[in-house]
Amino acid sequence: MIKKFLFSVFALGLSVNAMATDSPQTPTPPTPTTPRVSIFSTTTDWAALTGLPLQQYVGNFTWKNSDVERGIVLYYLDAFPCYGEADSVRIWLGPNRQSTGILRLVCVHAPKEISFTWRYATRDADQAQSTGLLKCPVTGDRELDIDFSKCVRGPEWRDYK
Repeated sequence: MIKKFLFSVFALGLSVNAMATDSPQTPTPPTPTTPRVSIFSTTTDWAALTGLPLQQYVGNFTWKNSDVERGIVLYYLDAFPCYGEADSVRIWLGPNRQSTGILRLVCVHAPKEISFTWRYATRDADQAQSTGLLKCPVTGDRELDIDFSKCVRGPEWRDYK
């Protein structure tokens, strides 16, 4: 008797399931996704490729309050002959000679020019979309001097094609 009852419940479950799958269902359209690309520093061993030893360089900035308004965030953009050390490519320059972050680069020789992406932001602002390209002349050897007033703004990102 119990076997017949369990068999009936099982059969009823199959028929309910069959009725549910027989009814036409409107397919849910897939949610469109926007692909994201992650960009990492180069993994090329420049010392091996060039035969030149890698050395660490530190960037020191000078700036006027009028250059930075309430603050500007810079992110170093890797380019030969240097790449930025992962924890030291974000620098904030603010009014009254306030700054956070240290620019530390590993290079095969001292650069004559370096590039940043930039945006105006307060000191503790979260990472957000930057404005565009900034190219800065560099002087010095192991201690690199970057006069922010001599940096030249390139096109904004929306102008790149």
